[in-house]
Amino acid sequence: MPGADTYTPIARVLHWLTALAVLGLIALGLWMVGLPFGLTKLYAFAWHKWIGLSVLLLTLLRWAWRARHPPPALPATVAPWERVAAPWAHILLLVLLLALPVSGWLMSSAGGVKVIWFAILPLPDLVPRDPALFTALRTLHHWLAWTLIGVLVLHLGAVARHDLLRRDGVFRRMAP
Repeated sequence: MPGADTYTPIARVLHWLTALAVLGLIALGLWMVGLPFGLTKLYAFAWHKWIGLSVLLLTLLRWAWRARHPPPALPATVAPWERVAAPWAHILLLVLLLALPVSGWLMSSAGGVKVIWFAILPLPDLVPRDPALFTALRTLHHWLAWTLIGVLVLHLGAVARHDLLRRDGVFRRMAP
């Protein structure tokens, strides 16, 4: 059983599954956009959508779990400004983890490309085919992705600061 100063095992599993999926999505997304049109690019886009929708599901599960299991209190050594910033940073991360897959799904719908999760479950189109909307959603998805990358860099920097410099136990709360 976790202590009062650590996240629950389910929260940790959801966090680390999401983290691995998101890092894979970022790598895949950056790689696939430069590919020439062909089978490799089509498979890369399919996997990107499948993993992205999995992140959407994991994030919804995380929201639901967090609603019933609040995060542990921060250690007393955490500065007051960090106590204010930390929950907002986590909310921003979770909002981005919802917005990115939804914007990708909307983009596919507007582009007229059917989304079939893991080639098994056909998902409904969220909007009708619309080339102008597709272009706007592609731009939105692009900037949301770069925003997520920036927030993740800040998140990892905060983790490193707390674990390596301050050694205040913040990372150990979520450690696998």
